[in-house]
Amino acid sequence: MARDYDSQLLESVAVRRRRMRDALLFGAQRGRRTVDERFGKMFAGIAIAAVLCAGCVGWSFLQSTLAKQKAEQEKQQQQQEQLYNPAPSTTPGGAGDKGTEKR
Repeated sequence: MARDYDSQLLESVAVRRRRMRDALLFGAQRGRRTVDERFGKMFAGIAIAAVLCAGCVGWSFLQSTLAKQKAEQEKQQQQQEQLYNPAPSTTPGGAGDKGTEKR
């Protein structure tokens, strides 16, 4: 029985404190409290959406930058391969063809 009395007392003190806090913050305008809570929730939702959008934009930028770097690395690697492993040049007509032109 004592346990029930203690829990009831604690609950009634918590309710009284909440009511006193609400009365101090909002006074006689109880309707304003619900509007303020709704605006707070709406603002929190907008803030979360903005953070998610910024995260998506940041991720896209990061992916784009990494793709550009990878393409640049591949291009440099191909250039280095061409410098170290040149392909044999095949000229039609041979090398001495220029000197034998008819004028």
